[in-house]
Amino acid sequence: MTDLKVLQSPATLDPASPLAVRGLTVSYGEKPALFSLDATFPAGAMSAIVGPNGAGKSTFLKASLGLIPRVSGEVTVFGREVTRARDRIAYVPQRASVDWDFPTTAIDVVLMGLYGQLGLWRRISGAHKARARACLDRVGMADFADRQIGQLSGGQQQRVFLARALAQDADLFLLDEPFAGVDAATEAAIIDVLKSLRAEGRSVIAVHHDLSTVTAYFDHVLLVNLRRIAEGPVATAFTADTLSETYGGRLGAVQIDSLALTAAPKKSGV
Repeated sequence: MTDLKVLQSPATLDPASPLAVRGLTVSYGEKPALFSLDATFPAGAMSAIVGPNGAGKSTFLKASLGLIPRVSGEVTVFGREVTRARDRIAYVPQRASVDWDFPTTAIDVVLMGLYGQLGLWRRISGAHKARARACLDRVGMADFADRQIGQLSGGQQQRVFLARALAQDADLFLLDEPFAGVDAATEAAIIDVLKSLRAEGRSVIAVHHDLSTVTAYFDHVLLVNLRRIAEGPVATAFTADTLSETYGGRLGAVQIDSLALTAAPKKSGV
């Protein structure tokens, strides 16, 4: 059985990083889900977390946020312990984890993103509703504000939860497979919003499953399979060697070479 007692690295977590993790170990029973993982994400960038099914990608986000317990490890958000920086974080969970039969409307879901600012009594003003509608408009869902969330398509539901994250006015956006099961138009709309957040100086970290779009969408990548395989700028970390080590036999050699080629920096004059 794997020994889950992990010695902490002497390295100091980067206080400028929107999310820095050292020695993160998570276990479900006696089975490790992540083992002694280190990661440091850059500020003002779009970062992807990629790896095969069961590699620990969603577990990484949840453990970093304290939603599931850690066996060991340290997590900081902009240099502060994560529990002291929650007002700077917006989290979009996997769509499958949400109860879509709950009787609430799209605008009510977005207003939930303002609860941290509303105080104990949660008195919603006209200004709050206007802000929520503006967030829905930003994701192309203004016309569906009063629609029950269970009546929306999968792509529309994902846009609503992104609007809720926007309402939080966070500095760090964590998204768990935001493009899973959505149509091409929704994916394009979401990526446009995420890129606009980057342009505003915000940081975006997303669990991502489509390797073919890593190069087009992201600046930075963490490849994980129970442990960190590689991390860094897409051009240097998303290579044939790291993909092969991350996915093993799950990807063919031709597919790996093709993916890595798209990430390779272009030579001058080519």
